[in-house]
Amino acid sequence: MKIYNYIATAAICVATLSGCTDLDETLYDQVGTQNYYNTKMDVVRATFRPFEHAFWSIQSRHVLNELTADQLITPTRDGWWDDGGKWRRLHYHEWNVEDGGDAQTEWNGCFQGIMQANYVIEDLGTLSPDKFGFSQAEFDNLKAQCRALRAWFYIRLLDAFRNVPLAISYNNVSLNTEGQVAPDKLFAFIETELKEIIPMLVEKSELGTNSAIQGQWTKAGAAALLVRLYLNAETYIGVSKYDECAEVAEKIINGEYGKYEIANRWDAAFDWNNDNCDEVIFGFPADAGYTYWQYQGDTYWWTVPARARYYFGDSKSKAGDHNTKYAASPSYAPNGVKLNYQLGMTVDKFRKYAGDKRLKLYRNLGNSSREGLFLYGYLEYKDDNGATKRVKAPEVDYELYIRDAVGKFQGLDPNKWLTVTTSTLRDGDHNSGWHFAKYPFYSDDDTHQMESDYTEIRLPEIIYSLAECRLRQGRKADAARLLNDVRRRNYPSANYQDVLYAPEGNVALDMDEMLDEWGREFFAESRRRIDLIRFGKFSSGTWWDKTPDADNHTEIFPIMRPILNANPALKQNPGYNE
Repeated sequence: MKIYNYIATAAICVATLSGCTDLDETLYDQVGTQNYYNTKMDVVRATFRPFEHAFWSIQSRHVLNELTADQLITPTRDGWWDDGGKWRRLHYHEWNVEDGGDAQTEWNGCFQGIMQANYVIEDLGTLSPDKFGFSQAEFDNLKAQCRALRAWFYIRLLDAFRNVPLAISYNNVSLNTEGQVAPDKLFAFIETELKEIIPMLVEKSELGTNSAIQGQWTKAGAAALLVRLYLNAETYIGVSKYDECAEVAEKIINGEYGKYEIANRWDAAFDWNNDNCDEVIFGFPADAGYTYWQYQGDTYWWTVPARARYYFGDSKSKAGDHNTKYAASPSYAPNGVKLNYQLGMTVDKFRKYAGDKRLKLYRNLGNSSREGLFLYGYLEYKDDNGATKRVKAPEVDYELYIRDAVGKFQGLDPNKWLTVTTSTLRDGDHNSGWHFAKYPFYSDDDTHQMESDYTEIRLPEIIYSLAECRLRQGRKADAARLLNDVRRRNYPSANYQDVLYAPEGNVALDMDEMLDEWGREFFAESRRRIDLIRFGKFSSGTWWDKTPDADNHTEIFPIMRPILNANPALKQNPGYNE
C-alpha cells in the first residue's frame, strides 16, 4: 500500500477490511463516535475507511459498462457461461426490474459508500484539528477526501440511473430526499461540491511523486471528475457543457492542478509500479497481501483462458484459477469472412493501424515486465519436464487456438474454418474471442505479482476529453494533435505518417474515428457504455449479435424490484414496469 505520509499506516489497516461484501454493514456500529477518535491515526483511519468500499464497488460498474456495450462479450463455452441468460440480457439490452444482479449491486454499493462518506464528513465536522495534531490544511484535505469520494459515487448513480435520491447526511435524515431528485439538481450538487473542495485538496507539485499521494483525491483528481461530469452533461441533463469541459481539461493538462505527464509505454499505468506512474491521476492502492479488487472475476481476473496459469508460469496458482468471462467481440464470422459493422469488431479496430504494440501476444518477459495486450492463437508453455505444451480447454479435451470469431471450433485445424456463416452468444467454445490482460499476470515467483494499483483516472482521459470537445467545436487539427500526443507510444516511429491524425499524419479524424480511438485507448476500462451513449450509438447501433433497441430507455437501468419495495417513494425509470 502506498499512501501519502500519515495516511500510509491507516491505508494498510483499512485495506485488510473486506467487509464490503456485507451489504447490511453499518459503519462503526460497535463503537460510538465519542469513544472512537482518540488519536491522529483514528481520524485518518475513519477518513479512508469508505475508500476500501469504493474500491470493492468497481466490480458492478465494470460489468454494467462493458458487457452492455460493443467491445466485450460473454459467450457460452462448451455448454458453460449461459447462467440462465444473464449475460445475454446484458448484451441484448433485455434486462428488467426483476434481474437484480449488477444493477442492484451498483445502486446499493454506491449508496452504501455515500452514507459511509456522509458519516465521516459529519464526524470530522465535530473535531478540532489542533487536538489531533493536524494543521488546518491537513485537516481540510481530510474533510475534502470523503466529499470527493461522495461526488464520485454520485456521478456513477447519475450515469447509471439518472433519477436517484440525494442523501447528504448520516445523522439527520431529514436533510435527505426520500424520493428521487431531478438529474439537473443532482448534477448541480456534484458540480458545486467539486468546485468547493478543489482548493482544499493537495496538489502533486512535482513529477515522480505519485507514490506519495496515491490513494487520495488531489486537486487534479477532483477536477478530472468535473471533466467527466461536463463531458456527459448533454446526456445527463440535456445541456451541452463541452466548453466547460474543455476549460477544466486544459487546466489539468497545463499543470494548473498539479504535474502529470503521458507515460512512454501504454501499459505503464497498469503495471506493478504504477503508483510511480506520472500518468495516473487517481488510483486505488492494491497489493496481493491486502486487497486487489481489479484482480477479481468481475473485473480483470477472468479475462483470460481458464487454464492460462500454465502459460503465465504460475502453475501453483496461489491466487486461484482464471476464467473466460470476458473476451473481445469478434471481427470475423465462424466461416472466416470478415464482419462489416461500424461498431464492435474490437480487434480489427486495433489492426487498422500497422505496428500497434498492443497487438503483440501477451507474454511475461521476466523481471516484472510484460509485452502485449491480447491472448490469441496457441498458448505454449514448458511443463515441469521441459516439454512444450499448449493450454487446453477445461471441460472438453482440445488444445486452444483462440480466434477472433465466435463458433464451436474446438480442435479444428487453425487453417480451417467452420461452414456456418453466423453465430450468437450461445454458439461459443473456449477458442471464441481474443482474450486480454490489461493488468499484468506475473508468475508466482515474480516479486511483484499482483502488486498493481487500480488506475481510476489517468491523464489520457483528460486529453481525449479535450480532443473530443475540440472536435465538436470544429477545431479538428487541435483535436488531432492532442490525440497524437498519446497515440505515438503505441506505434513504431517509422509508421507515424500512416497512423497519426492529420495534419501530423495522413489519417482523417472525424466523430466515428474519435469513438473508435476512445475504444482503443480505453479498452475494457469500465467506460464504453457511456461513450456509446454520448455518441448516439448505444441504443441505436448495431454490432455482432446485437440489433438496435426499440427505443432509448435502455440508456439508463431500471430500479430493481427489491429497491422499489424497500422505498415506496421511489418511481421506476421511464420505459420499465413498476
